Amino acid sequence: MITIKDIEKGFIDKTVIDGVSSTFETGKCNLIIGASGSGKTVLMKCLVGLITPDAGQISYDGEDFTSMDEKQKKIMRRKIGMLFQGSALFDSMDVAQNVMFPLHMFSNMTLGEKRKRVEEVLDRVNLNGAHKKFPAEISGGMKKRVGIARAIVLNPQYLFCDEPNSGLDPQTSLVIDKLIKEITEEFNITTVVNTHDMNSVMEIGDRIMYMYQGKKEWEGSNKEIIFNNSDKLNGFIFASEFLKDAKDMRMLEIKGKIDNNRDMEELLK
Repeated sequence: MITIKDIEKGFIDKTVIDGVSSTFETGKCNLIIGASGSGKTVLMKCLVGLITPDAGQISYDGEDFTSMDEKQKKIMRRKIGMLFQGSALFDSMDVAQNVMFPLHMFSNMTLGEKRKRVEEVLDRVNLNGAHKKFPAEISGGMKKRVGIARAIVLNPQYLFCDEPNSGLDPQTSLVIDKLIKEITEEFNITTVVNTHDMNSVMEIGDRIMYMYQGKKEWEGSNKEIIFNNSDKLNGFIFASEFLKDAKDMRMLEIKGKIDNNRDMEELLK
C-alpha cells in the first residue's frame, strides 16, 4: 500500500500539485487520470522519487519515503518496477538482454539464475521465442510486454505504469490492460497506472483518482465513475456528444428498470 498526504509541488511560480492525498491499495490497479497539464505525471514522478515534493508525505507500507536519504531511497527503488510510456528499451540489446538489465544492476544472481528468471518473466508475458529479437524487430504491443517483463523481473512490490497503452490500437490495449491486471492480482502488487485511456479506466480501474489543475477532483471505482456528480470529471470522460448521448441513454435505461421494479413491487403488495 502506498499512502500520500498533502503532496505539493511547484515550479518557479506555478503550482502543479496542490495538496493531494490518497491511498493506492495492494493487489489492485490504482489509476490516476486527468487531462494534459492536470499534474498526474508530476505526481507519479514524485511517487517514484524522480522529483522531490515541496511538502507532504509519501509512505510505502508505513515507511516514510519522503524523509529517506539517497541510500535508503535506492534500496526502496529495488522494490519498484516501472513501465515507461515509450517502453524505453535499449535498441542495441535484444529482448532477453533488455529484461536482464535490472538483474545486472540490482541483483547478485549468477548468470544461470538470471537467464532462468528472464525465461520465467518472458513466459509470463507470452513472449516465448522472442528472446533474440531486437526492439526494431517487434511490434508496439510486444515492446510493451517486454517493458512489463523488465518491470517485474526483480519481483517488485510496487509497479508504476506511465501511459501503458500509448500508441497502441484498441485491441492490443485490452491485451496490455489484462496483463497488468493479472500480474497485479497474481503477485499482489500495488500497481499505479497513469492514463487517459477510458477503456483502461473501465477495464482495470479498481481505484481511480481524477486530477484537475493539480488537485484531486474525484476518487472512486470504475463501477462508480459513470454515476459521478462531478461536472469536471464528466466533461473529461464524456468529451464528445456521442458519449454524452450514450450516458444519457444508459441513465434512462437504468431509471426505467428501477421504475419497473417499483411498479412490480406495488403489484405484489
